Order: sequence, then structure tokens, then C-alpha cells
Amino acid sequence: MPGTPRTPRTPGTPASSHTGRPRPGRTRRVLAAVVLAAAVVTAVLALALGRDGSGGGTAAPATVSTPEAQEPANPELLGLARRDGADPLALGSPDAPVVLIEYSDFQCPFCGRFARETKPHLVRDYVDKGVLRIEWRNFPVFGAESDQAARAGWAAGQQNRFWQFHDTAYAEPRRRNAGDFSEDKLTAMARKAGVGDLARFEKDMASDAAHRAVTRDTEEGYGIGVTSTPAFLINGRPVLGAQPTDVFTDIIDEAAEQARQREDGDE
Repeated sequence: MPGTPRTPRTPGTPASSHTGRPRPGRTRRVLAAVVLAAAVVTAVLALALGRDGSGGGTAAPATVSTPEAQEPANPELLGLARRDGADPLALGSPDAPVVLIEYSDFQCPFCGRFARETKPHLVRDYVDKGVLRIEWRNFPVFGAESDQAARAGWAAGQQNRFWQFHDTAYAEPRRRNAGDFSEDKLTAMARKAGVGDLARFEKDMASDAAHRAVTRDTEEGYGIGVTSTPAFLINGRPVLGAQPTDVFTDIIDEAAEQARQREDGDE
């Protein structure tokens, strides 16, 4: 069920390290939770618009909330862009004027639709031209195989093959929690994605480092009020669900123009 809310972390569960970046304070959490509360509507609409009963049938429609429902840019969220040039789970220049942060689950059919239908256009028209940077955040919401797939993606990234693994995992709709993301299947995906050292891949996938990396992303998402996938921030502006491509391009164009005007004003 795309957009299904995940049960929040229970009190007392240790928080992950944010590598020197402070956890969002109460003001940011409250503000962002209000901004992203429409994600709950996404879940309701996903139920109303359709689902794949077995997890492997026809995916629900890509548009799960209307563009009019999207919220304006939120300066409080701009600081979430990591802009780490060594991050293998990111595409594009760290200095790009626009950063799109994506909170996704490899088992989410809406995320797959974005990966297949929208991301290639954004890469061609914006990432490759230095306008946009895409930063992936693991936000596994569908259970054990989602967690395992998230760690597998991170492990592929340790050999600089994350995005190849990403495209392989999302190449077609897959069943949820039915073995399509078992360890053997994930290793096969890694092989197809060109991961060279599969023994290292399997070791990295099972490592504490992979768990910490996934937990860091998940805690970040919860900290700003993300409740479903996919959820995006474009220069601090939330976009919820696998919206049509032109929704993303319109927001990216606007954000790029705002960045250009700020740069001109600083000169």
C-alpha cells in the first residue's frame, strides 16, 4: 500500500549519529510536521485510487496529491541538504543551486514510478547541466525486506554503484515482502548493477555501518515529519508522492531562478 504511514520510533530507542549535524529542534520538528502532514492524505488517496493486492500487480496511479496541495519552500529545511561531494548516494554537483532530497523505499511502487518515469528527465535536463543535485535518503517503510534492500543499496554505494543498483531494483514492479528482495535476489541485483566484489557487498550489507547509515536517514525523515514514501524536498519545498514530471520541473525552475536572483543580489 503506497504511502502507508510507518509506526514512529518508540521512546527510548537510541538516535542515530548525524555526523556533527544537530538533530532538528522542537521548533523545526513541529513546523515540519505541519508542513508534511499532507503525507497522511497521500496514504488515504493511495487507498482510494488503487493498490496492487498482492504487492506485485498494477501499481496505483502516480499522482497521489494535487500540485495545489504542495506547500511553499521552508527555509527551516534547507539545511538538510548535505552537499557532500563524496556521497555515493547523491547525483550532481555539491554546488548545484537546487537540491532535491528524496525519502524512498525500494519496495514502494510510487517510488519506482518516480525512478522510471521522472528521474531520467531530471538527470538529463537538470543534473547533467549542473542545476540540480539529487540526494537519496533511505526511508524503508514496508518491513524487513525494505530494510534489507536499503542496506543493500548502501552496500552497492560503497563500490560506487548505488545508482546502478537503484535503477536495477526499480526496473520493474516487484512483490512486497514475498522474497523479491531476499539476500540472494539483492546479490543478483548487485551483480547486474556491476558491483565488482560481491563478497564485500554481502559483508557491507550485513554491517553495522549499513544499519547506522539507514537509521540516520530514517531518523532524519521522522525528525521533519515524513510519514510515507516517496517524499521530496526541493530547496526546502515539500513535494509529496510521485507527482507528474512537470510538477517537479516547475518547482526546480522556480527554485533555480530564486537562487540566481539571490546570487545576483549578492554581487
